[in-house]
Formats: sequence, structure tokens, C-alpha cells
Amino acid sequence: MNQQNDHVQDLAYIRSMMEQSSRFLSLSGLSGVLAGIFALIGSAMAYLYMGVMPFTRRNWYIPSASYEKWGLGYNEFFFLDAGIVLVAAIAGGLLLSKRKANKAGQKLVSKASLRLMWNMLVPLIAGGLFCIAMLRVGYFGMIAPATLIFYGLALLNGSKYTLDDVRWLGYSEIALGLIAAFLPGFGLMFWTIGFGVLHIVYGLLMYFKYER
Repeated sequence: MNQQNDHVQDLAYIRSMMEQSSRFLSLSGLSGVLAGIFALIGSAMAYLYMGVMPFTRRNWYIPSASYEKWGLGYNEFFFLDAGIVLVAAIAGGLLLSKRKANKAGQKLVSKASLRLMWNMLVPLIAGGLFCIAMLRVGYFGMIAPATLIFYGLALLNGSKYTLDDVRWLGYSEIALGLIAAFLPGFGLMFWTIGFGVLHIVYGLLMYFKYER
């Protein structure tokens, strides 16, 4: 019986080692919470800039080139706002994931993490270029839904190289993006839910599931 238990333990250890070598498991749940908080702050700034209340319908359009508030034009503000949120979320995610990797005696940069990054970058870059194209032709109201959909596709594409739970976050982001596409005027509201609320909920679930 002891010999059989030893075999089971050996197989479990081998399986664990293979999983660690093929998947990036140091993704911190708290990084999702932090990303969600940054997204909520960015969304709040966007609502203040536009002068509308949250969760109210907005008839999206690109104002004239003379439109300016806080010393920033319409496009300038949104690029700056989104850029700050993105950089802050990535920086916070890297720091927290590095801390988790160090505690587990693993490397942050590995073949698994590089595969994860590459598989997520392809949909993200394609989505970013697609959004820029829509901005150029005036489809401003579809940019928020598109970011949700392409982000969800990136999560799905990368989920096979990290925690399986990431896949469900991807499905949720895609669903929100599709709903937003059929409800013009509520894009920022769905963006806030997808990148803000869902990230916080997902991050907390992952933290209590894997890190506590």
C-alpha cells in the first residue's frame, strides 16, 4: 500500500512539474484587483471630462477639432486616459506577479510567461489597430465594445498558458462587448463593468482560491 501511495505521489509531482513548465502560474489575483481599480479611476475621469453621469446613455460623436477641456482635445484626453490606465495596470500586475513568483521560487520571465504574452499580444495589437481604424472613420461609439471583445479574445487565447479561470473572464468580457455593441450609447458603462468591476471580482476570487 505504501509503495502504491509513493507512485501516486510521484505521478502528482511529475504532473505538477510539467504544468509549471508549460503554464505561467504566478499570475497574481491582486493584480486583477489593482487593474480594476485603475480602470474605475480612468472611467470616472472620462465621465467627468464628458460631463455626464455614470450609467446614462451617451450619443457618441467626435466633436469638432476646437473642442477642448482641461487643456486637452477629445482624442488627446481619451488616448492619455487609456494609456495611463494601461501602463499603471501592467506595472502593478508585473510587480505583484513578480512577488508571487519569488515566494514560489519561480521566475517571472520563462518560456511559459513568454508564450502567454505572445498569445495575448496578437489579439490585443489587432484590436488596437482596429479601434484606431474605427476612430479614423468616425465609429467612435463602437470602440468600447471592440476593446472588450478583443481583450476577451486575448484572454481566451492566452488561457491555455496560465490559470484555467482566465478563460471564464475572457468569455465574460466578450459577452459584455457584444451586448454593448447592440446598445449604442452605453459603451463606457460596459467598459467600466468589464475592465473595472469584473477585474476586481475575478482578482478577488483568484486571490482567495490560489493565494490564501
